[in-house]
Amino acid sequence: MGDHYVYVLRCADDTLYTGYTTDVARRVEEHDAGEGAKYTRGRTPVELVHRESFDSRSAAMSREYEIKQLSRRAKERLVEG
Repeated sequence: MGDHYVYVLRCADDTLYTGYTTDVARRVEEHDAGEGAKYTRGRTPVELVHRESFDSRSAAMSREYEIKQLSRRAKERLVEG
């Protein structure tokens, strides 16, 4: 498995946030502490609902972009697995 991750969080207001990291646990803690992305700062607590692993940063960043382009319905299907 790779060292680069794309993750999806469900925020307290039931919105979904997608991001990239090399350490998912640390990044989720940062979001929960209000130190993550500006978007999640007022929407804590957050819950990790999806994670994908990649061998390269570029592959992960490409997937992050793809997920961000999905409709809300498609994102819900993704996190439901």
